[in-house]
Amino acid sequence: MSAKDTIQTTIDSNDVVLFMKGTKMMPQCGFSSKVAGILNFMGIDYEDVNVLADDEIRQGIKDFSDWPTIPQLYVKGEFVGGCDIVIEMTLSGELDELFTDKGVNFDKDKAEQIRAANA
Repeated sequence: MSAKDTIQTTIDSNDVVLFMKGTKMMPQCGFSSKVAGILNFMGIDYEDVNVLADDEIRQGIKDFSDWPTIPQLYVKGEFVGGCDIVIEMTLSGELDELFTDKGVNFDKDKAEQIRAANA
């Protein structure tokens, strides 16, 4: 299976996928840590894909999304963005709306706590 096929299968098989450096429990870069921290805190059930474990996936996800950086977040097959976009969407409430619209369960109180702490 090609890297593109593996990526597509992973995205199709999971409601929320984070392609990141490291894992959700042990991120290997600050940007990945920030996004995983948001998702973990909000109680999102997501698949983490450690791009450091496979060079083909690491480059493949950049080609797949036509986005040059990692991490990359996908929700119900839709590319959401990287660290800065996820942070902005979290603080504006757009990420809550996306999860709600897509039927992804999350802790709304935790999302509010993030916004309150960054107000």
